[in-house]
Amino acid sequence: MDPWIVWLILAAALGVAEIFTLTAALGLLSIAALLTAGVALVGLPPGLQLAVFVIASAAGLAGVRPFALRHIRQPPPRRFGVSALIGRPAYVTREVTGRDGRVQIGGEEWSARAYDDSLVIPAGAKVDVIEIEGATALVYPRE
Repeated sequence: MDPWIVWLILAAALGVAEIFTLTAALGLLSIAALLTAGVALVGLPPGLQLAVFVIASAAGLAGVRPFALRHIRQPPPRRFGVSALIGRPAYVTREVTGRDGRVQIGGEEWSARAYDDSLVIPAGAKVDVIEIEGATALVYPRE
């Protein structure tokens, strides 16, 4: 069997493995094997083919590494939905106790309960949203 066919089969096998694992490393190795298949088709000896494969693999990894590191160092994605409300300030529109109450969070009115059941928070007070349970905000007075 011709060497370029072997490299082509290896490239295809690595490409399929990449699809199932999503590691990116196998995809880079697949591209290196594909380049090596082209070099083998030209007729270079097996030693040079292996050198091309190693150099292409190393270059691929070296080229992708800075992007991967930048991706790892990125801040976490922004929160959205109700999880984005946690930690935000709110204003009490109706007295909040451990059982019920109403607060305004970013222009929306929410049902609320005091995070500490023994607290009574008067209307007009500024509070922090500690947690969201269903459609109820658990709040605690700001210091």
